[in-house]
Amino acid sequence: MASVVALLLLAILTAFPAAATQYKEGDEVSLFVNKVGPYFNPQETYHYYSLPVCRPKKVVFRSLTLGEVLAGDRMALSTYSIRFKESFDRKELCVVELKRHDLHKLTEAIEDLYYFEFVYDELPIRGFIGHLEEGSFLPHHHKTFLWTHLHFTFTYNGDQVISANVSTLGTSPLALDDIELPYKVTFTYSAKWFPTQKKYSERNKNQPKFFPKTLEIHWLSIINSVVLVCLLLGFVMLILLRVLRNDFARYNLMDGEEDDIPDQDDIGWKIINTDVFRFPPHKSLLCAILGNGSQFLALSVAIIVLALFGMFNVHRHHAMNSGAILLYAFTSCISGYVSASFFKKIGGHNWVWNVVLTASLFAVPFFFMWSLVNTVAWYHQSTQALPFTTIILLMCIWLVGEYCTHTHTHH
Repeated sequence: MASVVALLLLAILTAFPAAATQYKEGDEVSLFVNKVGPYFNPQETYHYYSLPVCRPKKVVFRSLTLGEVLAGDRMALSTYSIRFKESFDRKELCVVELKRHDLHKLTEAIEDLYYFEFVYDELPIRGFIGHLEEGSFLPHHHKTFLWTHLHFTFTYNGDQVISANVSTLGTSPLALDDIELPYKVTFTYSAKWFPTQKKYSERNKNQPKFFPKTLEIHWLSIINSVVLVCLLLGFVMLILLRVLRNDFARYNLMDGEEDDIPDQDDIGWKIINTDVFRFPPHKSLLCAILGNGSQFLALSVAIIVLALFGMFNVHRHHAMNSGAILLYAFTSCISGYVSASFFKKIGGHNWVWNVVLTASLFAVPFFFMWSLVNTVAWYHQSTQALPFTTIILLMCIWLVGEYCTHTHTHH
């Protein structure tokens, strides 16, 4: 019953679309800066304000969902002032004085093809920090350019924002190799609004892809791997069938020919006849593996079913991450039931150890591996490092979901 209520709660949190925000002409729409990172490694992200860019005197962070935090989002209020349906050609954002370490940061970011991500009315806006111009191969040299002007393009339908984009077309970048330090950089921006007939519910459809296609799922490779696995399974089955057929032919010999075959009972697959119904030496480990496997199978099916029914709404950032965490806690009842029932069938007695092993078989090794990765991310000040409060929240979800469910199942 508790799992049913939890699933209904998850459906309520994810199924209904986020309420469309309606604006009047001239209303201030907040633009949030989020993160930066290498274009060809989107999993390596840092906060936008880690670079020497325009920032407010006091950084105000936006409250985030669990899925957004897990995805590395760290949205903060920007100094951009863009009002609904108000276009302008050029505004000064701020003036930043670049020193030697600031120039070094910008140069490294541009050489690594850093992109930035903003969020405007729940719409992601992505662009590049600068431009890298490669020279000749021998001798090799390159130049780095910084984009100091951003042009925002928005579309609207009535009183709702439909799309948001940013570009640097028609602007000249700043050559960082030719400046003398300290150097004052003036950042500017412009905005244009255009009407559209596109509905708000369809505003995330047919959006241009920003990241390269090599980072997307290669369905052809997955299909090839599945076909290869099926062929290998087929070959193994043919070999086993041939061996079993030879064994059956030997066991079905005429009575007169049986005397010519010594120790017929100990030939072929009959050798394991005494091991088929023998209890394994490590009952708890077998039951824990069976329970965790059942849980992940149910978790995968639940995520696919929820996605097919549209319960992970596109207007909720990273709702699938939050759903996966909650479903993992909710489906722990399946692992507890499967593990406990099978443990009882094979005559297990130490059910406390079975509870601990079932709950910890996946979580504990995963926690140690994640701790190492999170420590490295924290050392490099990456946004992929989870905050302490989020870690405590995840541990509470795991403790409540795992141990309470397993203990209740055994009782």
